[in-house]
Amino acid sequence: MDPDDDPPPTDAAAALQLIQDQRSATARRLDPDARLLYWPWGVAWLVGFGLFFLRFTPGDRALVDLPSWLPLTVLFVLLVAAAVVQATARERAYDQVTGDSAKRGRWYGYAWGLGSLSVYAGLGRISGHLPDDLESLLWSTTSVGLIGALQMAGGAIWLNRDLFRLGVWISVINVVGAIAGPGWHALVMAVAGSGGILVAGALARRRQRQQQ
Repeated sequence: MDPDDDPPPTDAAAALQLIQDQRSATARRLDPDARLLYWPWGVAWLVGFGLFFLRFTPGDRALVDLPSWLPLTVLFVLLVAAAVVQATARERAYDQVTGDSAKRGRWYGYAWGLGSLSVYAGLGRISGHLPDDLESLLWSTTSVGLIGALQMAGGAIWLNRDLFRLGVWISVINVVGAIAGPGWHALVMAVAGSGGILVAGALARRRQRQQQ
């Protein structure tokens, strides 16, 4: 035994505590902070859809006279930033994991990237032929629908009830907002959508701390 190493525990209670401490340390290294996985999306929705509501308020009027292109641009940039933060957090965790878990994580990340790219490419080809309010509704409902579906898929992959429920919540309120129409959809997403994501992140982080 190396004389610089700590001596092994001499009783069962100390041994169990040592095992628990090592498990907690491993979980902290391999499990990314839940706030990095949820909160960037919540902030993106709060700001991006908030601007949509201010510019495309129901009734063909605007609460704030913003350029018609600004809400969509801000939302798109914030969504990309949130995706980068999430992907970076997951990649750092899965760099230390091998096998099926790492493969699932990477493939899931590819689904986010390629799925978003293909959807946005299609929307870009047709949205310019619509009025501004319907163009914004098309972009926002499609983007939110994709996110809700991918959240449910992630919950199914990892058997994560909370992630799956968040995907269901996002999908349901997306349908409600789409039926309500331009302006109202943005308000629903800015309040109920971002609120649900932020709360989900806080609850997931609390559970992480309890497990550690």
